[in-house]
Amino acid sequence: MKELTRILAVVALLGYHATAAAQAADPDREELQIAALEALASAPPERALPLAKKVLAGTHSEEVKERALFVLSQIDLPEAQQMLAEFARSGEGELRYEAIRMIGIGGDPAALAELRSLYATNDEELREAVLEAYLIADDEDAVYELAANAQSEGEFEDAVEILGAMNAREHLRRLRDKAGTSEEWIEAIAISGDVDTLRELALDGSDPERQANAIESLGIVGGGDEVTITLVDIYRNAGSDEIREAALDGMLIADYDEGVLTLYRESKSAAEKKELLEYLVMMDSDEIWNIIDSALETPE
Repeated sequence: MKELTRILAVVALLGYHATAAAQAADPDREELQIAALEALASAPPERALPLAKKVLAGTHSEEVKERALFVLSQIDLPEAQQMLAEFARSGEGELRYEAIRMIGIGGDPAALAELRSLYATNDEELREAVLEAYLIADDEDAVYELAANAQSEGEFEDAVEILGAMNAREHLRRLRDKAGTSEEWIEAIAISGDVDTLRELALDGSDPERQANAIESLGIVGGGDEVTITLVDIYRNAGSDEIREAALDGMLIADYDEGVLTLYRESKSAAEKKELLEYLVMMDSDEIWNIIDSALETPE
């Protein structure tokens, strides 16, 4: 009986045919309508669907209609998902983007698949909404396909950024050949926490630019003694100033002053010691004052 009473209350509230101007003048009614829709989200699908449709076809405010779209995302009926897809294709203003996000929340495979055609447009905001929907739905395969078939560098970078946020390590690894020297791809690898791949890239000297980016990202991710030892070894075996600097930057980011101290003590070059000392100052190493004191000593 309580459920029936609630449904009847919802019907009464949403059946009020006010103009948009009248609703704006009556914020209390709009707030009540939003509360009614929130209650409607847990109502039986066959009851909720007609009422959500009625709101979306009426003159209710955009905020009220956005809540109605959320109700549709919670209804496990083909008609509800079709309505969301229709709003995603041809809705106006923010309601269109909200419908796309709601498809992500609903997670219906058929509705998610339809978003692919929207991504193919030249509308950057629309593509961002589609990527957000796939992120919400945790649809790694869909984002991977967008990255693998990207028609521009920007599209590729946007997609791999989402894959990084999804911790989609395997999908990111599969994009290695397409990525080339993409800094964004390496950042996505780092965001996903894939230390093994970063370490492999950091040790691969076949592409110095990619190697340098990977080394710095390795410092960001960290990963314990293995990573810090790797950074020191990379510095020692570096074939260029760029790679040595990247290794130092990685140690700086990782706050691994012990490694820089070791290199300082090993160095026989005054110029190199000067650079290493500068890094130790930036790292606020506990040993820095002893080093400075020692450097300022005069021979007896």
